[in-house]
Amino acid sequence: YYPRGYEECQAPVLIASLKESGTVVVCGTLKEEARVRRVGRLQIVDAVICDESGSLKVTWFNMLYLRNALKAGRRYFFKGRLAVNRFGFTLEQPILYAPETYVPQIGTMQPIYSLTAGLTGKMISKAVREALNDLPEPPEYLPKSLRKEIRPAAQAERFIESLPFRMTKAQKRAYEEILSDLCGPKVMNRLVQGDVGSGKTIVALLALLQMAYNGWQGALMAPTEVLARQHYETVGRFLEAGGVSFRTELLTGSMTAKEKRLACERIAAGEADLVIGTHAVIQDKVRFARLGLVVTDEQHRFGVRQRETLIAKGEESAKTPPHVLVMSATPIPRTLAIILYGDLDISVIDEKPANRLPIKNCVIGTERRRKAYTFIADQVKEGRQAYVICPMVEDSGRIEGENVRDYAEKLAGELPPSVTIGTLHGRMKPAEKNRVMEEFAAGQIQVLVSTTVVEVGVDVPNATVMLVENAERFGLAQLHQLRGRIGRGPHQSYCIFMNGSDASKVKRLEILNHTNDGFQIASEDLKLRGPGDLFGLRQSGLMDFVLGDIYTDAGILKEASQAAERILSEDYRLEKEENRPLRQKLARYREQKLERLSL
Repeated sequence: YYPRGYEECQAPVLIASLKESGTVVVCGTLKEEARVRRVGRLQIVDAVICDESGSLKVTWFNMLYLRNALKAGRRYFFKGRLAVNRFGFTLEQPILYAPETYVPQIGTMQPIYSLTAGLTGKMISKAVREALNDLPEPPEYLPKSLRKEIRPAAQAERFIESLPFRMTKAQKRAYEEILSDLCGPKVMNRLVQGDVGSGKTIVALLALLQMAYNGWQGALMAPTEVLARQHYETVGRFLEAGGVSFRTELLTGSMTAKEKRLACERIAAGEADLVIGTHAVIQDKVRFARLGLVVTDEQHRFGVRQRETLIAKGEESAKTPPHVLVMSATPIPRTLAIILYGDLDISVIDEKPANRLPIKNCVIGTERRRKAYTFIADQVKEGRQAYVICPMVEDSGRIEGENVRDYAEKLAGELPPSVTIGTLHGRMKPAEKNRVMEEFAAGQIQVLVSTTVVEVGVDVPNATVMLVENAERFGLAQLHQLRGRIGRGPHQSYCIFMNGSDASKVKRLEILNHTNDGFQIASEDLKLRGPGDLFGLRQSGLMDFVLGDIYTDAGILKEASQAAERILSEDYRLEKEENRPLRQKLARYREQKLERLSL
């Protein structure tokens, strides 16, 4: 008994987005018990449902049993005809689904059967499904290369066309590589590496949309609450502009217990297509319905275990490992990236949007500080904002250098009284940091004096000046990351590197003065500081060689990485006779490393 046709099981839309009559799917909570009214011989069941965007009247005709089946306070999926009259919208005669029934079907094709009296499509579908379940698993005759879990969505291309900008060639190349992975026979493990402002977020969003269109959930984990909220708001704007109705859920540590509980319920029920959050996403109580893609932003700020915990949630919900996409704004030479991230394929976004004006840079001494203050005041007068970066929170008494607390007071005496100055540093509570960043983003604070905590922060397109005090104390790569906080809007931006005390460091800072290319800067930084300080933090044991050099010996390092991978694939525990000396050497190395750590 074959179906006469098929229909796509669509993702729900927000009630507030309903604009015209037609068949729609909405997900809402029943506000109160359903009511029954009679009009002639008709028995009409009325109810009101609501979601986070609004409420909608729902009506059934001659289906009296629904009055007892519908429970107030419960969430359902409703699929029916949207009617428009002088009182507004009404969803008529919708089919009712429990979330756990509907969510697994999103993005799939459902059969439509020819019916006869006494039979419904639901009854026939159930009977066919039970019959098929009793049959043995049919043998698969197609090669794995032809069997694809994810299909490229026609809708994603329409979304790209709706973007307010044109994607760069580098973005398109990275997206095509990701799409090839998603539609391929293997689980994706890919690193997207791109300079600050190169547009990694939109590439990650396109990957998340591909999964959502195919009925899977996606999770994006950011290292800070400020960045998580920025991603959440950015994604929301893009989806709204593109007419995409997928539901995005925010999950952070500062949310109330009730907010977290409700968010977790929606995630577990599959009502959230995209989940964006901080480390809160990997808490034990967070359960996904069908997690298919994990995206981690600023990879180096997460431990391996944190990423593995999120991946495990995908295996738990979908019984299969999720695809993994890792983003990093720390540009490093490709050869080194291959060694550092040996388990990941690598995509490089080495191009910036054409509408971005290059940042103008200068390196100055402390004798020109007042001139820098005048320049900041002039920019504020024109309606712009500025960052001032200090290496310390407060005066240590031992280390010479500017600190946030004293500097903010000093700056208040140098700038006009009308200029509002804010402070930001790592010792502040998360809620206080968020408040300051939100006020700066809203333009309530004109000049923000901060430590490097803003290195990964909110996007403020109106900020056009960055003054870095004691610039000689920072690594080039870290200074470049800080500089990435400006130059994000339509106005010309300026970065001023103040060399505080060490005249010998001027030559090193001149590298930043002459280029905005993060890959070139990272390469120079590695030569000067070594790979252990790659991310501004000393990572003990990371390529800390006595004789080796990561540049002249790059080929040998790559061969060593490939050899290690081959050996482990053949003999993971190094139990073969030929690998025994290697196992003993590794054991001695671990013992020595533990001894050094204990000291």
